[in-house]
Amino acid sequence: MFAILILITGSTLILGVCLFAWWKGGPAERWGGTLNVFVAACALAALLLPPNSRQTAVLVADGLLAFGLLLLAVRYANLWIGAAMLLQATQFVLHTFYYIMEKRHDPFFGLVNNLVSLGILLCIFGGTLLSWRKRSAAAVVAA
Repeated sequence: MFAILILITGSTLILGVCLFAWWKGGPAERWGGTLNVFVAACALAALLLPPNSRQTAVLVADGLLAFGLLLLAVRYANLWIGAAMLLQATQFVLHTFYYIMEKRHDPFFGLVNNLVSLGILLCIFGGTLLSWRKRSAAAVVAA
């Protein structure tokens, strides 16, 4: 029951931040939000796979997010993207360690995984706020 609540809360947060990024963000924030929703959907779809291949699918999804954030960093060079990349690198290392060591997911894994995901969402949210503020200030100066 508690896991379902975390899943619903996390999915709602991801969708909310992505919609906010699309509503008020610039191109980098929109791409970052879209990328995050796409990877989250891939990770949710991995739950439908047989248990022995779920971890591999989630690792691939983490790699996609890391690569996508790298492309965004090269293209837009925003600080929030750099912070999100570092957080995603932490998450990728966490998943890789548990995969290579063939460890079962324990409470520490869940805590770090959820905190890193929340941190990435906060980076996208903060980047969106900064982009929105910058455009608002430019509009006031122009008027």
